[in-house]
Amino acid sequence: MLGGFQGLRAADRRLRTLIDSGYLARKKYLYGMPYLYTLTHKGRVLIGVNKREDKIRVDQIAHDIYVVDVVIFLLKKYNLSLDAITSEKELHIKDGFGTRKHQPDFVFTMEGKQYAVEVELALKGRERIEKNIRDNYLSYDHQIWITNETRVSSLIESFKSEYSNIYITHLKEVMEYTKTGFG
Repeated sequence: MLGGFQGLRAADRRLRTLIDSGYLARKKYLYGMPYLYTLTHKGRVLIGVNKREDKIRVDQIAHDIYVVDVVIFLLKKYNLSLDAITSEKELHIKDGFGTRKHQPDFVFTMEGKQYAVEVELALKGRERIEKNIRDNYLSYDHQIWITNETRVSSLIESFKSEYSNIYITHLKEVMEYTKTGFG
């Protein structure tokens, strides 16, 4: 099990202890979605990250949960450590101030190669998708697109001849893996 716990009850007990100690907060944002755990000010200070509370965007919750599922999937599939992963937020921080540019959902390094990972759940305009693919092509060795939408998959597939570093994985494969306790 992820985190070294022997079962879900042990993980739940640890989460409860962290909440009771003031390091985590647990809140329900949307009906039908699981509770979200976030770091409190005390938790942020402990691990040395920005002390300002993140703003939760309700329209992004499902996407962000899927991104976490993809991280878990890739950590286990490729036997990666969390140190190999750089989040979108960390990438934006490295950009510094100025015009905010597109960044992948996260990047990981494996065997000296950098992989951009994009979780794309909704069909976007052809130009926007191509721009993101081109940016990833120029900045990373490989790009992995995860989608559950056939039209999105077809659109990305149409760029494979021009951008040779594209790989497409269906979200169903990720979810089957993470729901079964990691294979």
